[in-house]
Amino acid sequence: MKVRFTIFGLILLAFSTLGAYAQGNTTVSLFLTFVPNVQFAPVYIAYEKGYFAENGIDLTFEHGDEPVGVTLIAANQRQFGLISGEQVIAARASELPVVSVYQWFQDYPVGIVYAEDIGIETAADLAGRAVGIPGRFGASYSGLTAILDANNMTESDINLQEIGFNAADVMCTGGVEAASVYINNEPLQIAQRAAAGNCGNIHSVSVFPVTDYVDMVSNVIMTNEQTISDQPELVEGFVSAFDLGLRDAINNPAEAYLLSARFIDNLPLSAELEEALQVAAVEQAVFLQEHPEVSREEIAQTRADMWVSLSALFAPEDLMQFQVLLATIELWDADQVGISHPEAWEATQNVVLGMGFMSAPIDTSLAFTNDFVQAIGE
Repeated sequence: MKVRFTIFGLILLAFSTLGAYAQGNTTVSLFLTFVPNVQFAPVYIAYEKGYFAENGIDLTFEHGDEPVGVTLIAANQRQFGLISGEQVIAARASELPVVSVYQWFQDYPVGIVYAEDIGIETAADLAGRAVGIPGRFGASYSGLTAILDANNMTESDINLQEIGFNAADVMCTGGVEAASVYINNEPLQIAQRAAAGNCGNIHSVSVFPVTDYVDMVSNVIMTNEQTISDQPELVEGFVSAFDLGLRDAINNPAEAYLLSARFIDNLPLSAELEEALQVAAVEQAVFLQEHPEVSREEIAQTRADMWVSLSALFAPEDLMQFQVLLATIELWDADQVGISHPEAWEATQNVVLGMGFMSAPIDTSLAFTNDFVQAIGE
């Protein structure tokens, strides 16, 4: 076992050395919403492994509110951000020259989590029920609107309550019967509490994912028209580096978690868990090297096997953030990552229009480009 840890240490040393000696020539501040989180693993991996540096980019991170990031990028005061698709459309409707160059999430990460055994079988059964939402903004609100619309319902058909980002607490205390949430996070927390008997009368939960009703665009890499026009090689390099980080996260979540821990304060990582993840990361790296033609389905099975092995050794609370990472990977994974589909942008625009966040439709073909994704590997 000590040999395995030594091998993993050498692998990380090689990554660090690569980053140190690949001299970037352009300083780029990447705008990230929310706080440092394991869901940003592709960025952390690409940074740690030197993918950005190899592409001539000295990367720094900036966290802030999404509308602020959109404004800064539109004004070319920042050049890249991880921004939601709805914000790209709304910004272009306000004549801000922003463009998506890489679709990070292939499945929309929002859904409605609800307590089982209370008579809710379909989304239409939410009528008259108390449904929580952080507020009337953001992806949670867009997703809720999309599900209601798909079921010929409106906000007035439910008892919508603004509860902040406290779905687990409010549901477990009986404040609401359902909530619009990120399906890779809150449902896992609620289910864990329920399994431990710490969620009031809730024993289990289910989810209505937005993707069951409409294909919407979620988080993307956003830049601006000036950067695309004046520095296409910078955009190509950024997209290429992120793409490598994303693929590495999908292929080896144990490694992704370990590398992310360097950026995230208080990410659960006891000495025992770190050792177990190191072993899993090296074993997965060896497997991938020995099976270069492994299929997407086979890699998904290795993730499932990894989860079974770890969950037999550690308590659920110790693995919650690793479980969030695994659930998020399912939203990233696709036959061809990064690609945008025109019909999804049109569907997203229809939701934004229905919410009253824009007064007239735009030409959504100008809101995104697949050119930089398709250029990878050429």
